[in-house]
Amino acid sequence: MNPDFSTSPEVLKIAVDCPLRTLLDYLPPKGRAADELSPGMRVRVPMGRREAIGVVISQATQSELASGRLRAVIEVLDDEPLLEPGLLDLLLWTASYYHHPPGEVICAALPAALRSGATARAQHSWLQLTAAGREALLAGEPRRAPRQRELLQRLAADPAGLRTVQLDADAAGWRESARALQRRGWIAIEERNMAASPPLATPPTRWPRGPELSPEQSRAVNDIDAAAGHFSAFVLQGATGSGKTEVYLRLVVRALERGQSALVLVPEIGLTPQLLARFRERLPVPMAVLHSALKDGERLAAWRAARAGEARVVIGTRSAVFAPLPNLGLIVIDEEHDSSYKQHEGGCRYSARDVAVRRAQQAAVPVVLGSATPSLETLQNVQQGRYRQLPLPRRADQAAAPSVALIDLRAHAVHAGLAGPVIQAIGRHLAGDGQVLVYLNRRGYAPTLLCTSCGWIAPCTECDARLTVHQGAAQLRCHYCGAAQPLPQRCARCGFAVRPVGQGTERVAETLAELFPTAAQVRLDRDTVRSAADIDAVMHSLLEGRARILVGTQMVTKGHHFPGVTLVAVLNADQGLFSTDFRAAERLAQTIVQVAGRAGRGERAGEVLIQTAYPDHPLLQSLLSGGYESFAADALLERASARWPPFSRLALLRASALSAAQALDFLNAARECAGAQPEARLLGPVSASMARRAGRHHAQLLIEHAGRGGLHRFLERWLPEVERLPAARRVRWALDVDPLDIQ
Repeated sequence: MNPDFSTSPEVLKIAVDCPLRTLLDYLPPKGRAADELSPGMRVRVPMGRREAIGVVISQATQSELASGRLRAVIEVLDDEPLLEPGLLDLLLWTASYYHHPPGEVICAALPAALRSGATARAQHSWLQLTAAGREALLAGEPRRAPRQRELLQRLAADPAGLRTVQLDADAAGWRESARALQRRGWIAIEERNMAASPPLATPPTRWPRGPELSPEQSRAVNDIDAAAGHFSAFVLQGATGSGKTEVYLRLVVRALERGQSALVLVPEIGLTPQLLARFRERLPVPMAVLHSALKDGERLAAWRAARAGEARVVIGTRSAVFAPLPNLGLIVIDEEHDSSYKQHEGGCRYSARDVAVRRAQQAAVPVVLGSATPSLETLQNVQQGRYRQLPLPRRADQAAAPSVALIDLRAHAVHAGLAGPVIQAIGRHLAGDGQVLVYLNRRGYAPTLLCTSCGWIAPCTECDARLTVHQGAAQLRCHYCGAAQPLPQRCARCGFAVRPVGQGTERVAETLAELFPTAAQVRLDRDTVRSAADIDAVMHSLLEGRARILVGTQMVTKGHHFPGVTLVAVLNADQGLFSTDFRAAERLAQTIVQVAGRAGRGERAGEVLIQTAYPDHPLLQSLLSGGYESFAADALLERASARWPPFSRLALLRASALSAAQALDFLNAARECAGAQPEARLLGPVSASMARRAGRHHAQLLIEHAGRGGLHRFLERWLPEVERLPAARRVRWALDVDPLDIQ
């Protein structure tokens, strides 16, 4: 060995938030050795003419670049790794599996303040009553805001103030009240460094008692808990109301009793308040909530509390899969089939469900995938023995399964989208003191504005789409690019009268108000619900019986609890029956089963009516005769014969440009540089099903391979060639591994 050859690290490999798929080499800052900077620490580095925040990944003895070309780190931002080794490995695996730049993946997993260089030191936000607030409270203020007054009273009883993490654990909805009180100068909010404390506090010796478990629930809890300490995947499959959430709660308690933390994922922000309320009621420990609707400061506080081990349970949506949790003991993925777990636009297009399973493998902990309608990929994993299925049948104290019937639209008169038998059933259930859920996955008043003379249809000027009528707002809106314009009274082409055609939730609600004027109703769609507080208000109006009719889109299928609903009417079950997307039938079956499961909660049996113009369609008949299990078995056989996932692996290269020719030329060049591939099949390129969106033309190239390993080996060889194409700089393009939508 050459005695002059140095083996000590001299170069830092750093992931920087930029679109480069490689790590960048830097010298350590002056006065520090490379091995003093541990993986997971943030640094500030020069990048071109600007400075950027990066994360140290590893050290190396030398660089491929000449030493004279290497620049030094400007500043080290952390005294210890911000990201512990397990989480850093997970982020690097995510970047590798989805073939995305590692710096973008790692930085996207951090709160915005940390990406800008803020301190990672755990801090508490404290609320304290001001002198003005004390005077206001003594004067009986605020008289018309009971939640604000309750918060003032709590602060008055504790001169030291209250921590926000404490309020998160036992006072839902306190933040809005706090902001209002702060604006009036009645409370003050300040940041204090967290005092050194054990990373995980001692759990309570007694937990609030829950309901009696069924034998199947007990078996599920015991079997999953027996896997503590090593990886195992369990599919908890049970109809709506069968008690999946209670199983989650018991498992989280067991993890907490072992001194561990738990991660619970939900598909939608709207589910968070309802689930969080149940967890707060049963788990007297600090919790953190992570989702995209949080303000930057709220997200940073939750992230810090989780990393410090104070927030023992993290509940969140897709991005929460990367939450920093010390001593992780359990992962729960509720409604695992939901497509919201997949990132569809921008950034790394990862599946939080699949990343969560990988995280459980790396951490050697059990993962629970809960759903009444598991995805076909999950069911195939069960068949192959990778996952273990734990069925939860209907509980003995539940009503019988709802009766399900198809309403043939060809045989009945239809009034504004509602068939005669459906209108009669709604009246019957309202008279019997039941609540009614009307499901239509189309928001707005009507999907089309039509000229009754020349046939003109109001188009979006930026998309290949029709504008949707929103009567209440007097607007035409595009549901793809967000464009809006005033609702015209006359045809833009001939000046004749125009009229809305078709039904959306707004129009159905209007019709129901005319037919049943004494029955109060609420809507649950993206037009009426903008925040978790809005969803909470809708839920309370239903739970308290003030609302008798609920009209909603797919939001109503997301696991909400509607104990008073006795009738569910599905107005347009034909969406998806004849789609070009091979997953459309699966999504339709899941939606029908999920929404049907809202009927008959509690002691009353339910009724489900499904309107269709194709009552003999095999999918609908399969669901009626054998339920979701029968449909899934048939669908897996069809997928196997066609060699579609889960019996093959897909990736989709998507491109958009100002012209169709630019997008297609790039994809054609990408296909050519792939060369002859005996195992991988490249299909296309073709324009997307909606080729023009937001003024850009979209096209795609599909890559199919028999196996996961072969697909990734091909992508590793191929993507560097694609990046070097001259056309790659003239378009926006992204790779989608395991795409859910290939239209």
